Amino acid sequence: MSTVSYGSAGAADAAVSGLDVVDLRSDTVTRPTAAMRAAMAAAPVGDDVFGDDPTVNALQARVAALLGHEDGLFMASGTQSNLCALLSHCGRGDEYLAGNLAHCYRYEGGGGAVLGGIQPQPLPQQGDGTLRLEDIEAAIKPDDEHFARTRLLCLENTWNGNVLPAGYVEAATALARRRGLATHLDGARLFNAAVASGVAPGEIARHFDSVSVCFSKGLGAPVGSMLCGSRELITRARRLRKMVGGGMRQVGVLAAAVEHALTHHVPRLADDHALAARLAQGLEGLPGLSVKPPQTNIVFVDVAGGRGEALLAHLRARGVLATGLIGLRFVTHLDVDAAGIERAIAAVREFCAHNT
Repeated sequence: MSTVSYGSAGAADAAVSGLDVVDLRSDTVTRPTAAMRAAMAAAPVGDDVFGDDPTVNALQARVAALLGHEDGLFMASGTQSNLCALLSHCGRGDEYLAGNLAHCYRYEGGGGAVLGGIQPQPLPQQGDGTLRLEDIEAAIKPDDEHFARTRLLCLENTWNGNVLPAGYVEAATALARRRGLATHLDGARLFNAAVASGVAPGEIARHFDSVSVCFSKGLGAPVGSMLCGSRELITRARRLRKMVGGGMRQVGVLAAAVEHALTHHVPRLADDHALAARLAQGLEGLPGLSVKPPQTNIVFVDVAGGRGEALLAHLRARGVLATGLIGLRFVTHLDVDAAGIERAIAAVREFCAHNT
């Protein structure tokens, strides 16, 4: 796919033009609903660094049980959650295996290497988000002083909107265990994977020693992720969270938003998936476009002839925002409705009609 700019200035452009915005840049752009804001305002709070914020404590217990792990730790972001996981599993001179396009390797500032002295070993990411089992096997270093110590396998689900096949997850984590590696799941969109697969989130998470899940994407909370694992691992992670400035105080106001999202926003992820499918259907067959059918809420479109920048600008002018890091990416979420998707389809069709 061609690479074009991110298009982050689009919201300002659309606001200046006075248009209502259909923001498909990411599912991180959602605003708290009125009911969520009410839950936040009513939340009982305490000092979480002392461990006495009741709303946070209840959330941590709820999510850990939901994912089938002993304990959980509320984090400011998925990047912070993944970082604390890496540092909890690995020490200086250790190594983790991840896809060369995995978020924890490519998009998190090299935090494991910079802050933990942990060596990443990137492996070729397949088109469905998997890592070939033979590549994992071959990358595990022997116990020799010449090599970093391979300690951890990291997988991501969903990856670019793709759901990792259940059989693959079981085989990859079994391989890791057989070779003495721990396993971590970057489950930023784990609930999307669960809804699309028709299984409980814990069924996906049970294969991993630790799981990071994000609440500020499809679930629509304004802030927050959680790391789940054994009590021993979460005890280590709590110290690490403090080191990286993640010891928050009366954070129950944010935890209450997550509680509301878990109660009210999980089943509706299927609506996002349906809207993504409608968007892909509406763009399929347009001249100069190659559309990847979505499995969840992310649609990727490759634009021929280096016209991605022009299409992004055309969409911005019509109040439709997308991103262009890898081809064009459109992400559906709770702040986008069917009418917004039809506007996006119409704007792309208009561009293609005049630029073929």
